[in-house]
Amino acid sequence: MPHITVDYSAELAGVFDRHAFVRELHPMVLDVSGSAGVCKTFFRPASDTYVGDQKEGQPAFVHVAVGLLPGRSDELKGRLSEDVLALLGKHLPDVPGAPGRSGLPGLLGCPGGAAREVISSVEVRDLAGSYRLHHPPR
Repeated sequence: MPHITVDYSAELAGVFDRHAFVRELHPMVLDVSGSAGVCKTFFRPASDTYVGDQKEGQPAFVHVAVGLLPGRSDELKGRLSEDVLALLGKHLPDVPGAPGRSGLPGLLGCPGGAAREVISSVEVRDLAGSYRLHHPPR
């Protein structure tokens, strides 16, 4: 049942193994949330991302949104957010400072040897009361 959206800076496409991430993400979300059903995840690359008002050297950005049916405590949603953030750090560039390792933003190797910061965030929220799902019979 959980609906998951992963928005990420397009330049991460070559270093963010989305398939490996989702293979670990789905069972984690179901286990921690106690949700029944099947996770559904959208990955959406963003060609333009901006953090703050920097003119050059903008950081790369990843945001994971997990939508669950209402009823989970804020504590559980916070724990799931932390777990997803740590998992995300495992699947982003393996460099000192990657999220989930030290809690600091990671660095993304860029052409020409430059390094760019990778900022990541997670939000676990309740789906709206108007949520409906249609799953055709097989």
